[in-house]
Amino acid sequence: MTVTPAPSLAERKRRLVADELTRAALGLFAEHGFDAVTVDEIAAATGMSKRTFFRYFASKEDVVVRFLAELGSGMRAELAARPAGESPSTALRHTVRAAVDSCAGHSEQTLRVVRLILGTPALHARFLERQAGWREELAAELADRLGLDPAAGLYPRLAAGTAMTAFDVVLQRWSASGGGEDALALTDQAFAAVAPALDAVPR
Repeated sequence: MTVTPAPSLAERKRRLVADELTRAALGLFAEHGFDAVTVDEIAAATGMSKRTFFRYFASKEDVVVRFLAELGSGMRAELAARPAGESPSTALRHTVRAAVDSCAGHSEQTLRVVRLILGTPALHARFLERQAGWREELAAELADRLGLDPAAGLYPRLAAGTAMTAFDVVLQRWSASGGGEDALALTDQAFAAVAPALDAVPR
């Protein structure tokens, strides 16, 4: 069994500073709007310098996208942990369901961030860029599970793209409802609609 080493003191400190900058930025964005807030104001709200801000984030867009970025890295691990005998639709549904649950499970804060991302063109563009990377990771993991060559066939990328589209649609619907709709139930509905296509694995 592989044991993941605990993060170093320097890494823990880095995360704490990044978390503090993120909290301050989200509060300012919620109060004044994304476009009206400057990097100087985010830094000032934490008592840090602008230079310190740029040691942690390349832009203010990155502050917001970071809030959801860990979802993507967790998706491949979730898919890899699913039982080998599961159908692709079931394995991908549970993978996306875990990401949605992480998102919607912190409704107040996450809802505000999701709405900010989906409603701000610059942020939505960055979020979609991140999702493109997640899609490639899911495609690689899915190909490995099914014994397919990810470079030779269309199926792994199409299936991963379908799963990510379902994730996006669920987030948009949940966001538009103000958090009123059950995000997990929406995920199940989405995968029920696409399951026949996902399970049509070429052999």
